[in-house]
Amino acid sequence: MPEDPQERPTVLVVDDEEDLRDIVRRMLERRGFETLMAGDSERAVEICREHSGVIDVLVTDLGLPGAGGGDLAQTATGLRPEMGVVYISGLPKDIAVSKGLIAEDARLVMKPFTSELLLEALRAVLAERAPTS
Repeated sequence: MPEDPQERPTVLVVDDEEDLRDIVRRMLERRGFETLMAGDSERAVEICREHSGVIDVLVTDLGLPGAGGGDLAQTATGLRPEMGVVYISGLPKDIAVSKGLIAEDARLVMKPFTSELLLEALRAVLAERAPTS
């Protein structure tokens, strides 16, 4: 299925580390993504409520202060059910699942990650969401 060159998926990146947010933003924008940034869950939920366009994917750190990434994803997808989710974390997935932070079928990219690993996860989420024609 050829991708529409006009379509620039929008990704909401949520991480309390400003440096990491900045690196991820630059990397995604170079690869043709639109980006929205938030440093905490509260701001991310505001963006979900206020952003006029589509938000294709939420990329959130699991270890956010206050409401963690899992709680944020639940709230955000409640507001935008069409949005996919990719978690980033220093925790291995099996531990995050066993602690009840994410579901078994959640997509998690371990920190530190390469741009290719993150892009692979984003492409997979976008492919899952793509309408079948």
